[in-house]
Amino acid sequence: MRASILVALLALIALLPAPRADAIDNIPPLPDPALQQRYLGLTHELRCMQCQNESLADSPVGLASDLRRDVREQLLAGKTDEQIRDHMVARYGEFILFRPRMSWRNAWLWGLPGVLMVVGIVIGVRVLRYRQRRVGEETEESLDA
Repeated sequence: MRASILVALLALIALLPAPRADAIDNIPPLPDPALQQRYLGLTHELRCMQCQNESLADSPVGLASDLRRDVREQLLAGKTDEQIRDHMVARYGEFILFRPRMSWRNAWLWGLPGVLMVVGIVIGVRVLRYRQRRVGEETEESLDA
């Protein structure tokens, strides 16, 4: 009897939702609403270097908190969004940007989808022409026989 109660309690505990570790800034919002919007925009477009698939705004880790604080301090120092991005890229590389900038180093990333689409269309057209030719040859052979 006691074992079944213990199993039932453990099952109930297992069904409870796990506590979430949300990224919470203990820092009050910026005094200027426009600055606060810029802060939110920047923290959503910069990648957490530890989590890598989360933005700084969404990441609960300490490094993301430090980077959010850095963004905030730079905004309060009067830096532009581009200067803040440049600072982060200089420190962590292009990987910190969710939307990498167009440059000669990564131009192949931007051009490759178009090139692959053209190659796919060319291959598709050649396959269709080949099949049409084969079907034409087969119908001629069946008519001759």
